[in-house]
Amino acid sequence: MNFLAIIIGLLLLIKGGDWLMRAAVSLSLQMRIPKIVVGMTVVSFATSAPELIVSLQSALSGHPDLALGNVVGSNIANLAFVLAITVIISPIYVTKSFYSTDWPMMMLATFLFMGFLYGDQMLQQWEGLTLFVLLICFIIYLIRFQKQAVIDEAPEDDELLPTQTTLRYLLLGGIGLWLGSETLVKGAVSLANNLGVSERVISITVVSIGTSIPELSASIIAVINKEKAISIGNLIGSNIFNLMAVMGLTAIVTPIEVGDSGMLTNDIWWMLTISLMILPLVFMPRKMRLGRLDGVILLSLYILFLWPLISKA
Repeated sequence: MNFLAIIIGLLLLIKGGDWLMRAAVSLSLQMRIPKIVVGMTVVSFATSAPELIVSLQSALSGHPDLALGNVVGSNIANLAFVLAITVIISPIYVTKSFYSTDWPMMMLATFLFMGFLYGDQMLQQWEGLTLFVLLICFIIYLIRFQKQAVIDEAPEDDELLPTQTTLRYLLLGGIGLWLGSETLVKGAVSLANNLGVSERVISITVVSIGTSIPELSASIIAVINKEKAISIGNLIGSNIFNLMAVMGLTAIVTPIEVGDSGMLTNDIWWMLTISLMILPLVFMPRKMRLGRLDGVILLSLYILFLWPLISKA
């Protein structure tokens, strides 16, 4: 029943997030907001909505390890699972924006997040505000000085919907996200209790892999259809939003305290290592390209990360 609750929660979150994004994009187009701004702000926030709602729900209901594990596990899975499977199926080429803006900003967000947590084993409200304000500054910088990079990452399926349809998607999206987060958090807590493992372990494995399924399926479908696969810029952008928007906004609402020490001694170091490794992998053995060997290396690291956690369960 616990696994069923988690699956139902994930499905509601995924569908709710999709409805919310459609409504948000349509609403923005109706308001004549430039497409470049829509792509970088509205879509980015809408696609991060499931993670944000789950983290908020977890922190407010007294389960901070679920909130932290959700984000840290998602950031690891984005690079060592989703990106790895994608490049194993079909190698991808990397644009200049990767090393000029995307990767440096992801590392800045990672180091800040780690520093804040290590300071007092808690993400305070002022620290969350710092992360979120820096994200806003980064978005403004991208829109003003890196327009082509933003255009490259903008969605191609933006659609202006009738007002009634937009409002219906907005309502359904909100309900789906709320019900999904409630069901997922309760299922994850119950599963952790039944298995006798920490909530951190469940969130960083089951929950984070579940929330990465949409990105993985979209990538595989794109490869099969010989379309442009999900880019490394999209995944790195997701990691930046997870740390600076999801964790930032959650901490602003309520401080997040580290409950399981494994988060500080193990998980965030894996997140840092995998994030750092992306840079040399992009340049070796072939410059500005991620190939099958790179994918195998990343996937092997992911298995090494997961195995001790799964074996304990």
